[in-house]
Amino acid sequence: MNLLKYKSTRGGQSDISASYAIVQGIAKDGGLFVPETLPKLENSLDELKGMTYQELAYHIMKHFLTDFTEEELKGCIDKAYDKKFDTSKIAPLVNKDGVYFLELFHGPTLAFKDMALSILPHLLTTAAKKLNIEKEIVILTATSGDTGKAALEGFADVEGTRIIVFFPQDGVSEVQKRQMTTQVGENTYVIGIKGNFDDAQNGVKEIFGDEEFNQYLNENNYMLSSANSINIGRLVPQVVYYFYAYLQMAENNDIALGEQVNVVVPTGNFGNILAAYYAKQMGLPIGKLICASNDNKVLYDFFNTGKYDKDREFILTISPSMDILISSNLERLIYQIAGEDANKTKELMDNLKAKGHYEIDPSMKEKLADFYGGFASQEDTLLRIKELFESTGYLIDTHTAVAYAVYKDYVNKTKDTTKTVIASTASPYKFTTSVMGAVDKKYEAFSDFELIEKMSELTKIDIPEGIKDIDKRPVLHTKVCEKNEMKKVVGEILK
Repeated sequence: MNLLKYKSTRGGQSDISASYAIVQGIAKDGGLFVPETLPKLENSLDELKGMTYQELAYHIMKHFLTDFTEEELKGCIDKAYDKKFDTSKIAPLVNKDGVYFLELFHGPTLAFKDMALSILPHLLTTAAKKLNIEKEIVILTATSGDTGKAALEGFADVEGTRIIVFFPQDGVSEVQKRQMTTQVGENTYVIGIKGNFDDAQNGVKEIFGDEEFNQYLNENNYMLSSANSINIGRLVPQVVYYFYAYLQMAENNDIALGEQVNVVVPTGNFGNILAAYYAKQMGLPIGKLICASNDNKVLYDFFNTGKYDKDREFILTISPSMDILISSNLERLIYQIAGEDANKTKELMDNLKAKGHYEIDPSMKEKLADFYGGFASQEDTLLRIKELFESTGYLIDTHTAVAYAVYKDYVNKTKDTTKTVIASTASPYKFTTSVMGAVDKKYEAFSDFELIEKMSELTKIDIPEGIKDIDKRPVLHTKVCEKNEMKKVVGEILK
């Protein structure tokens, strides 16, 4: 297999190995690393049928991580997808109401972020060894709720690393907050910020782009890396589960090999649906990529108008992991539809930073034909949770419900009957108040933590180990800072 190199979407770096791209996290010019060419699948889909998740992960990821040996990559995969997942399938596919829900929440933190963040620490430490890096790697991450806990879980006590997570103090669910603030590990740091996710994400990006601060860290034997989906090592593992879903459908004789399926992804930062787009580019028969937004519908507006405008009211919703106005991973798609024109991409990203918006030209908009943008209000989201539970007994979280609501609306508008996979991105146990309140108003009298027990009684499903007795665990991280103090806090932690 030819060696696949990486380059920045903004043109400042090229000819970068996968290992170096993973360790560096974000390009020095502020751009994101993308493959110099998107690889095509070597194996036929028929050859991939019947593989375990681990076997399939190797056959997909080897196309992107070509400087990893077979032994290295398989070692990372085996350490990641093991008994920490509560099902041997890792990502089971469940057919309810004629829709296929791809359950991506069977890892330790009950969210799809485990699918990539279980393997990223192993990819990162393997890459650092390959590159003879002896500095301590500082993982700097912003989270809208799920990435933070999954990253903390993945990197806790990993030798040669520290992890610092910033989250919006008032912008996550109580269960999400407790998952992070009770995190154990000598190398873990969790800080709430007085602001929203975009503030946290911008603060992290500014620290990465601060040459003087990075020089200071370098002199003190530290180097920064990221666990956000801006890191290509986060994105590549996510491509795998779209192949896995498709092959499960084929094995169950729900589709014929080669038959197209649609994919619906609830998204805020755009990484999860971008992984589906990459899967399609590799040769997976995906028809429509349906991008589901909540009331913060910046992506819905973009796909329908070609204009990206972040200057709008930021709405705190019942699907907080999607409460995002700056979708970082969209930059990778912009680069692709701009004909891999780094100057054009940089110009658009500079406009977003300076003016708060940008608009793509008609030729770029034509290349978005595979995408469909939809959004669901909170009212629609709650209605779909109740409706699906009452008709099937299947309970979904608020993010999956956004996708389900958008799917229903899409079918009503287009009459498209293509079989469809919905990325089910989190367990309903993470959002007990909203989910149980949608099912029956009587549950509004109980706290988030009391509702964990109530949900178990209602669904007859055991409480997942990841949140069992979470309200009784000691809170270990209590620091809160202003959004403009993030660099100072990082400096204090690293002394």
